[in-house]
Amino acid sequence: MNKSRIGLLDVVALTADLPEYNLYRGQVGTVVELLAYGAAFEVEFSDRNGRTYESVGLRPEQIMVLHFEPTSPDSVSEMMPA
Repeated sequence: MNKSRIGLLDVVALTADLPEYNLYRGQVGTVVELLAYGAAFEVEFSDRNGRTYESVGLRPEQIMVLHFEPTSPDSVSEMMPA
């Protein structure tokens, strides 16, 4: 399970295959609804043109939040110099 708090509009990736929805590990979606007081999440998967092709309720252990910036000062020090 992801230790980061998952919030509305977070960009997430699947951590498990969901073949019944034609979704597979690594696919990226957006949290569009908090379900069961944050115990589950409605995640919308869209194509490059912004058209939704699937929307499904997921448990926290099925997704991970993607980070586009360092999440802590420690993570910066672990980066290799160019």
